[in-house]
Amino acid sequence: MRILLTGTAGQVGGALLPLLRDQYTVLAPARAEFDLSKPESLASKLDALKPDLIINPAAYTAVDKAEDESALAFLINGDAPAVLARWAAARGVPMVHFSTDYVFDGSGRELWREEDPTGPLSVYGRSKLAGESAVRAAGGAHLVVRTAWVYAAQGANFMRTMIRLASERDSLRVVSDQWGTPTTARTIASALVEILRKGQADLPDVFARAKGLVHLTNSGSTSWHGFASAIVEGLRSRGVPLKVADVVPIATKDYPTKAARPANSRLDLTRLKEAYALLPPAWDIALAAELDAFVTSEECGGR
Repeated sequence: MRILLTGTAGQVGGALLPLLRDQYTVLAPARAEFDLSKPESLASKLDALKPDLIINPAAYTAVDKAEDESALAFLINGDAPAVLARWAAARGVPMVHFSTDYVFDGSGRELWREEDPTGPLSVYGRSKLAGESAVRAAGGAHLVVRTAWVYAAQGANFMRTMIRLASERDSLRVVSDQWGTPTTARTIASALVEILRKGQADLPDVFARAKGLVHLTNSGSTSWHGFASAIVEGLRSRGVPLKVADVVPIATKDYPTKAARPANSRLDLTRLKEAYALLPPAWDIALAAELDAFVTSEECGGR
């Protein structure tokens, strides 16, 4: 099977690449060669690549910047997936597309189910919802995977930011009234590869088991403050020298951002369990593995 994988410089795409290469032929064009900000160029490139499966984790993810760059966000997150999905549907090629908890408004305390009404609060969330809708409307075999709070030992993400700030500052002030599930790119990649492995003989049928839409995060939940505290405690327990003494909880209103964030980003994993018999590890267990990877990296001195 020839798999077109976008966004390999990103966290999820980067985690997927080595796992997929172990089993499949992976087509991983560089961003300059397959530019989602130029949707009009994609169909001809797909004709040349001739993939048997498209996996699209690439996205515009600058949440605050998107408020000022809405046209670009919608090109990459909405229009480009529409082109990919229409090309795939016309040729019977299945497609996996990644989306986000930001399609919800974050109200209430219940876990968000796949069938719950959406209501994005930001340009980023609306652009990702547009991509979901386009993939669905194309009518081909597809699986939209919603995830949340994604991070890894590499790249630009919350964990890496906390590691840097904890080495520079005496105190960290972190929002404590937004709840979700920190999710490693490694967890997402492993789960998707397992879904593909189980259903390689008939991916359309496998994707239909989840009605074309599934939530995928680590298990459990915490606040951003709880996540930051766990990162700091984990680093200390691994002997990493830090400057920070306190991680102080603050309210969202005390940390204003250009784009509104959902207060409740917790995603229900029932469909993932029922359709694919998958239960990802708890977020703190996954964090421990990611901290181990960071601490043993050359960047951290290879402890």
